[in-house]
Amino acid sequence: MRIVIVGGGASGFMAAITAAENFPNAEILILEKNRTVLNKVRISGGGRCNVTHNPSDLRFFIKNYPRGEKLLRKQLPAFDAAATVNWFETKGVKLKTEADGRMFPVTDSSHTIIECLLRTARNHKIEIRTSTGVDSFTKTPEGFTLKLHDDELLTADRLLIATGGYPRLSSFDWIQEHEHQIINPLPSLFTFNTPNNFLLPLAGVSVQDTLVKIAGTKHEWRGPLLITHWGFSGPAVLKLSAWGARDLAEKDYKFICRINWLPETNEEKVREFLISEKTNTGKQQITSHARFGLPLRLWKALTEKAEIPETLRWSEATNKMLNRLAELLTNAQFEVNGKTTFKEEFVTCGGVATGDVNPETLESRSMPGLFFAGEVLDVDGITGGFNFQNAWTTGFIAGTHIGR
Repeated sequence: MRIVIVGGGASGFMAAITAAENFPNAEILILEKNRTVLNKVRISGGGRCNVTHNPSDLRFFIKNYPRGEKLLRKQLPAFDAAATVNWFETKGVKLKTEADGRMFPVTDSSHTIIECLLRTARNHKIEIRTSTGVDSFTKTPEGFTLKLHDDELLTADRLLIATGGYPRLSSFDWIQEHEHQIINPLPSLFTFNTPNNFLLPLAGVSVQDTLVKIAGTKHEWRGPLLITHWGFSGPAVLKLSAWGARDLAEKDYKFICRINWLPETNEEKVREFLISEKTNTGKQQITSHARFGLPLRLWKALTEKAEIPETLRWSEATNKMLNRLAELLTNAQFEVNGKTTFKEEFVTCGGVATGDVNPETLESRSMPGLFFAGEVLDVDGITGGFNFQNAWTTGFIAGTHIGR
């Protein structure tokens, strides 16, 4: 039996290795259109590879997937984050957990993961062909015939598509022509561009606890925020962009972003505190010492925006000034005009509709012998290792069933 896997990424390798372990007599071939395999693994986590997220209760874990939760609820019990940690450890790769729950190899190098996958694939005699793209495929009585970019024809008894997400709908044509429903692909995990943002000079300043909201929607996320040269980034923004991906696309990425720099409190309590400072620290200059544990540069920018003179003392502040400052601290509004992809870690929502596959096996409901795994499916997670966990889980399940 020949199993052909289109896509040499995380899900493709996991599927190939799992298939080799389950069906030792099968001939397994990975086709990768790029010159190198596992490219996303290489760049993930700044070259450290965020392999997965700290294992937790299934109900909590699947809440980190804006799309695909229903499918993963059925699949994660078969191969969850704990199984991923164990899988790599049995192959000599130990993982560590960071404070935010992300898990990396103890070497802090993605090459450790790449070498592990390549070594294991070689040990199972899995053939890997790079610079080999697939133009189309047809179903035959025996299996499948694939037409490659150079017009070479290749036959397969079983076919797995694990090509990752595509940014354009037209890139799915070779799948859609076989009557599989494609959910329009859109960017997920992106940063906000705010060209008129008075905080742009503060690029590099981060705040560990903020609440970011999209005005006019229910979308909000609490977490760290980073001010950049072009706008806002950091986990709060990236995760918010994932949950709001479709709504923000409909707005053409033009919307109002509201930031509460002090999510532990509210505007009324902040106002009361600021007014009390007129009495408690009346002789101190307002701009010289930041309050609420905020970075001093951010505090100075907010006080300037509130039209508080640099040399003004607390005792001299008018209630109007302090009201403006309280609003900026708890409900600062910024006009977002566009997005920027987060580093090179391009993630899409959309892809092959999850209803088109058997959730137990990931085999196509309409074309026996055809399987899907990874981000080519309409499944995507927030930042923090969840997208790789989807790749490991779906790759494992497809690989377990593809030779049956």
